[in-house]
Amino acid sequence: MRRTILILVIIGVALLVVTILGPYYILMEGEQAVVVQFGKIVRVDTSAGVHYKAPFVESVVRYSKKVQSWDGDAQRIPTSENQFIWVDTTARWRISDPKKFYESVGSMTQAQGRLDDVIDSEVRKVISKNPLREAVRDSNVISEIKRNTSLASVAGTESSALSTISALSENQFDNVALGRRALSIQMRDEARVIMPQYGMELIDVLIRQIKYSDDLTQSVYDRMIKERNQIAQAFRSDGEGEKANLLGQTNNKLAQIQSEAKRKAQEIKARADAEALAIRNRAYGQDPEFADYWMALEEYKAILPKLNKTMTTEADFYKYLYNRRGR
Repeated sequence: MRRTILILVIIGVALLVVTILGPYYILMEGEQAVVVQFGKIVRVDTSAGVHYKAPFVESVVRYSKKVQSWDGDAQRIPTSENQFIWVDTTARWRISDPKKFYESVGSMTQAQGRLDDVIDSEVRKVISKNPLREAVRDSNVISEIKRNTSLASVAGTESSALSTISALSENQFDNVALGRRALSIQMRDEARVIMPQYGMELIDVLIRQIKYSDDLTQSVYDRMIKERNQIAQAFRSDGEGEKANLLGQTNNKLAQIQSEAKRKAQEIKARADAEALAIRNRAYGQDPEFADYWMALEEYKAILPKLNKTMTTEADFYKYLYNRRGR
């Protein structure tokens, strides 16, 4: 009896162990599995549901079917002009062939390391073959902006300074041939060729962020300062030209006013002299002898105080001075 009970217990335990280990396993939506027997791949299950496996001899390695993200570390990479920038990239990928993935990679952690090697290499290769503007910009829109419109609203009219600024803006930016998006596509295409041998599919690679290195940052700042100084100098030159123009107009107008004033003064003086001469003539005509006597006295007051020597008094000038009758 005890022996029977012992056998039943052993059978029960065995059934329990088999049940726990299970001949079945469940795959959830978004999962896939590789069934391995003694290290050898037996089959691959990719559909969700209940699946059979041989207990004790077969093991199940589960992988996700979902799209996975990859975030690389920022790399300091030189461009074709040998200017160093920090490039931070991200990517999306998924397991396309679980069997090959198990054989060549093994786990999701190792997959991240493999992606690091492949994508970082392609990013470095693409960035180093292209100039800085291709990695930083994605189009030539910045070169097509009409900046003199806003400046004209401040200055009021189109000026030489605005023309200078417009010329600086047109020549400041080189045209982009590919652009940042195209470089990302190149990185993806180059890396995508390698990924199938690992059972992985690379969906896309994106340049998430680009930062200038310290030495290049100072160079960019210097260029910005130089550009602002050029614009400021253009405004100063334009202001000096406008100042000279206004001063010229003011001086011309002042000269015209002064010339007109002098002309009017000469006319008034001429009329006054004529009127004074007419009054004098009328007065002289009323009493010529008194008028002659009065004018002689006026001449004496003006000349005699300055006269130091007299050679003769018989001149007609002294006729009233030495002859009381003026004869």
